[in-house]
Amino acid sequence: MSDTTKNVTAMANAIRALAMDAVQQANSGHPGAPMGMADMAVALWGRHLRHHPAQPLWADRDRFVLSNGHASMLIYALLHLSGYELSIDDLKAFRQMHSKTPGHPEVGITPGVETTTGPLGQGITNAVGMALAEKLLAAEFNVDGHTIVNHHTYAFLGDGCLMEGISHEAVALAGAWKLNKLIALYDDNGISIDGQVAPWFIDDTPKRFEACGWNVIDLVDGHDVDDVDGAIERAKLSKDKPTLIVCKTSIGKGSPNRANTAKAHGEPLGGEEIQLTRDAIGWAHDPFVIPAEVYADWDAKAEGQRLVDDWNQRFAAYQAAFPEKAAEFTRRMAGELPANFAETAVAAVAAAHEKAETVASRKASQIALEFFTAAVPEMLGGSADLTGSNLTNTKSTPALRMDADGHVVLTEGKPGRHINYGVREFGMAAIMNGITLHGGFIPYAGTFLTFSDYSRNAIRMAALMKQRVIHVFTHDSIGLGEDGPTHQSVEHAASLRLIPGLDVWRPADTTETAVAWSIALANKNRPSALLLSRQNLPYAPKTDADVITQGAYVLAEPSEVGLRKKAVAVIVATGSEVQLALNAQQQLAAEGIPVRVVSMPSSTVFDRQPVEYKKAVLPAKLPRIAVEAGVTDFWWKYGVDAVVGIDTYGESAPAGVLFKHFGFTPENVAATVKKVLRTKR
Repeated sequence: MSDTTKNVTAMANAIRALAMDAVQQANSGHPGAPMGMADMAVALWGRHLRHHPAQPLWADRDRFVLSNGHASMLIYALLHLSGYELSIDDLKAFRQMHSKTPGHPEVGITPGVETTTGPLGQGITNAVGMALAEKLLAAEFNVDGHTIVNHHTYAFLGDGCLMEGISHEAVALAGAWKLNKLIALYDDNGISIDGQVAPWFIDDTPKRFEACGWNVIDLVDGHDVDDVDGAIERAKLSKDKPTLIVCKTSIGKGSPNRANTAKAHGEPLGGEEIQLTRDAIGWAHDPFVIPAEVYADWDAKAEGQRLVDDWNQRFAAYQAAFPEKAAEFTRRMAGELPANFAETAVAAVAAAHEKAETVASRKASQIALEFFTAAVPEMLGGSADLTGSNLTNTKSTPALRMDADGHVVLTEGKPGRHINYGVREFGMAAIMNGITLHGGFIPYAGTFLTFSDYSRNAIRMAALMKQRVIHVFTHDSIGLGEDGPTHQSVEHAASLRLIPGLDVWRPADTTETAVAWSIALANKNRPSALLLSRQNLPYAPKTDADVITQGAYVLAEPSEVGLRKKAVAVIVATGSEVQLALNAQQQLAAEGIPVRVVSMPSSTVFDRQPVEYKKAVLPAKLPRIAVEAGVTDFWWKYGVDAVVGIDTYGESAPAGVLFKHFGFTPENVAATVKKVLRTKR
């Protein structure tokens, strides 16, 4: 794809000029990395990247991830120059309110941006997920003579990405999965915000990647377009390894006084230095002015249309030969659920409702998953070395494996659908983000709830990006028992509920768990977290399972425990504590005190319900008592009068002993209700 007729120097300098002009106008940003990586970008975007600016979501496009997202003006310049719907006025609005050019690249805001980057290390990890998705889709849908999935995932990354621990997790998994279509270009400039990285970053990066099963191309001149071009060509020949290309660069390349300094990293160059840089690189144009011939060299629309037309012809032939597979591929890439999904959800909920089993909610989750994974082939499960505890595997999800040559091992003609992520919770969460961003899969995976702390920023990123990722968090409270406070979640449920856009479910029984799964899968633009118990939970009798979909509902009125009186108080509970509330209701009824029990499996879903519904479930005039084996602060927003909770860490002891010790007994719940009623008189 090399085109020696193009003026690659002018193409690179256009990036440098736009980067320093936009940062200067915003008086905020990072000009140095875009200026330093400009030649790398010319080599990749000008000679290798298969994309079409007029169809940013074309299924078989190459994916490009700017992992060092602070260098956002690099990708904005590339998108503008190559012909995406990103105007020069959009670049002038860099970092301004409601612009298409925010401070860090954000998917869904800027056409052509594949993932939101900024938290360093997560971009390269997303890229691993994207490359895995490509490999699995190719193994499932490509057939002899018909190749419809065949693209690369490219990532730019810097020193900061490599310092973050998540990159170690992702790099190791990419090597284990032999993701030969993943090519990472490392901007090795040796500078970070604090200056020269040598005193604190002494890793031998090439050897590290080699040890993780990568192909490494070292000592590439990052300012020689032909050298980078040749390295990419060699990388594309790899059959069984991902490739790291180490590009030696100067941050702020072209700036006489700022190149190779920390000042170039995160500060505007200043008007005087910008003029000196223009003179030094021979760029005699006003700010934000790009000559027509440079635009012509960068324009990717004609080549993009040719690529798309060629793929459309190949897909049409595939469609004619394999209509069912073509329809399935189209459905999955569109993110649409199977036509029978609603029927499957009804069956899963009905089965749970009818069987009324007493099982741990982690087991209830696996029971529901047997229904859903059989009916939704794009579900791609996994666990962070806790499969036997998280119960995320099913009969329909054999383990994902690669053979010695790097090919996906097929079971009945399809790749495995359950991933052993190893003890890599953060990497797992960010890889799942990359998988769903790529398209074709709905990823879910498990670990203990207390380890959601490791995953948290990737969970937040899924919510920010509005991606359908499902986290299965088991061992959700002190109820896990003897492992003690290091493993006993106390603040985690409340903490996850604080993340905007994340649905958090803490179901009380098999039916609530099945409903949680059905809603999580149906939420195309929202991640979900299911918080599940280790200990068995009895089925909570209910007449209507549909109301569970509203996040909270009246589970039991006084009449259901023999009282013909209106409730004088409401007990609100979640998860394993719902049974405590029901038992306390019975004890209070024996004393003639009528109370309503509300189960709230998902406060986040409940909060989105109409005001009228919320008032009907939690009447304003009735005292409210919340019961949850977690921190109490969360519950005050519901106007509760008391909380039976835990604001300390747990202890190491059997679950039953712990619940009694911390006051999670029907007797204490009943006593708390009576105390509240006395104060209300």
